[in-house]
Amino acid sequence: MSWVVFITLLSLFSFSNTDLPSVKIPNLDKLVHFTFYSVAAVLGTLSLKEFFVVNKGKTLALWYLAFFLIGYGILIEVLQDRFTVTRSGEFLDFVANTIGVLTGLFTAKTFFLRESRLK
Repeated sequence: MSWVVFITLLSLFSFSNTDLPSVKIPNLDKLVHFTFYSVAAVLGTLSLKEFFVVNKGKTLALWYLAFFLIGYGILIEVLQDRFTVTRSGEFLDFVANTIGVLTGLFTAKTFFLRESRLK
């Protein structure tokens, strides 16, 4: 759980005023949001897979995971908008987060939670 605190703190700091060279790619941050939340959903699903054997428990746990990740995305955007000067909360970031969560859950469910047909 400490990684969540670490990511939260990092998301409240701006790294744009550094002397490092940068490449400007339009909407790259949306791809980063999508990727982060997709990976978080897949890893969360794999983690939950270890705890739930019954299929009904898995489905409920996946709903909780989805609501947690989407809520976390909303919280981060609100914190950035309200409590930082150099960062701003964006609706399209929220959309990218949510699509990332749904894509990650679909991918994880398709590839990792599929019941084996062979016995």
